[in-house]
Amino acid sequence: MGLDQKRLAVEPDHPRLTIERQCELLGISRSSYYYRAQPETVDNLRYMRLIDEQYIQTPFYGVPRMTASLRRQGHQVNHKRVARLMRQIGIQGLQARKHGRSMADGSEHRIYPYLLRDLSVERPNQVWSTDITYVPMEQGFLYLTAVLDWYSRRVLSWELSNSMDRSFCISCLESALANFGKPEIFNTDQGPQYTSRDFTGRLEKEGIAVSMDGRGRALDNVFIERLWKSVKYEYIYLHGHQDGL
Repeated sequence: MGLDQKRLAVEPDHPRLTIERQCELLGISRSSYYYRAQPETVDNLRYMRLIDEQYIQTPFYGVPRMTASLRRQGHQVNHKRVARLMRQIGIQGLQARKHGRSMADGSEHRIYPYLLRDLSVERPNQVWSTDITYVPMEQGFLYLTAVLDWYSRRVLSWELSNSMDRSFCISCLESALANFGKPEIFNTDQGPQYTSRDFTGRLEKEGIAVSMDGRGRALDNVFIERLWKSVKYEYIYLHGHQDGL
């Protein structure tokens, strides 16, 4: 059975077996199950890689400065193209944004205050945090999410997906809760995956205090930002993976 046939054999809604367990039984990695080549041009994939590398170094770059950076490297790109690719990657500069209606009405999405300022983290399971980052491939890309313990800096769980749907973020959260108990505080950014009622409601059900980064403050989640930098420069950028294997 080839890889594509094994992917098709996985049943996402299986009543008893998780996707991870089905992948184990089929002899494939869960990353290879989630991987799909994305419909971007070769040029766009190259620009996305360059944008991602620049963002790791300068998370305060918005569209104008990111465009200028690419142009300094000799790439003829306009602001509109850069803005679309930044959205595709799932990043933005640290400029303030207006909240959309779904953020403001409280019915589907809710913003919580940042609880970690001046907090002394002194023990495991005091503070966990999560985030999503873009993973470039030779012929496409994936999204990686992880849950990190702020005290130990340990990665408690991780998931890969070919989209930024909130389901893989919830799956990552469930895995961490199942294997490591629960934190006192869980910190995220204000992305729609984390402000969704499905995600915040799961935390509140466990009695976990929800904390969210301030708008335009990427360093509020500094330890997971450091994790992404290490993962990318020490592994991802050094290996030209063709797919999710």
